[in-house]
Amino acid sequence: MGVHDGHRQRMRQRFEQQGDDGLHDHELLEMLLSCALPRVNTNPIAHELLNAFGSLSGVLDAPMAELQKAPGIGPNAATLLRLLPGLCRRYYSEQQTHVILDSSEKCGAYLTPRFIGRRVETVFLVCTDAKCRVLGCQLLHTGSVNSTEVSSRKVVETALRFNAAAAVLAHNHPGGMALPSQEDLSTTQRLRQALEAVGVRLLDHIIVADGDFVSLADSGIL
Repeated sequence: MGVHDGHRQRMRQRFEQQGDDGLHDHELLEMLLSCALPRVNTNPIAHELLNAFGSLSGVLDAPMAELQKAPGIGPNAATLLRLLPGLCRRYYSEQQTHVILDSSEKCGAYLTPRFIGRRVETVFLVCTDAKCRVLGCQLLHTGSVNSTEVSSRKVVETALRFNAAAAVLAHNHPGGMALPSQEDLSTTQRLRQALEAVGVRLLDHIIVADGDFVSLADSGIL
């Protein structure tokens, strides 16, 4: 067993005994990279990535082309790193079943994980029954929430398809703050009126940024 093999084995043992809490960020990244680069000492590569992108989340959010500029990172390793944010989103989403969204805090907690690692504006509509129990969460559009692509017709069709009694709209502000813009406010009113016309109540519009969220219901707009 070589020096690097012994080092990896010791890290695996620590991981098995203590979980990820027992490892530093560079060690977690080192272990992950070893899956794509089994014959390479990934310790210096992990340090180089963290230095280049500032943090573990910075590494995972980095574009493929930028990742591959780091020494030792090829297409396979870059693809593995870029897969993780999407896997995290799906993991958190699948944990949240039979959820009742009867408060802005619950709406924020339910929706915030769906925006992990998203670098463009993304719009979701959550459909609920009359008791605020989630019936489905539909990705409506990737792009500006104020785009004509997020049409009143698409929102209404989604709500009717789930036979919803109520709905929650959500979108993100990548790289910005969770404060609503004037366009966000006017879009909220437009979609609320469209849903009310078919008997569906818009409970809230959640705006997510950098792991934080703002509720337009709490702000008195809904």
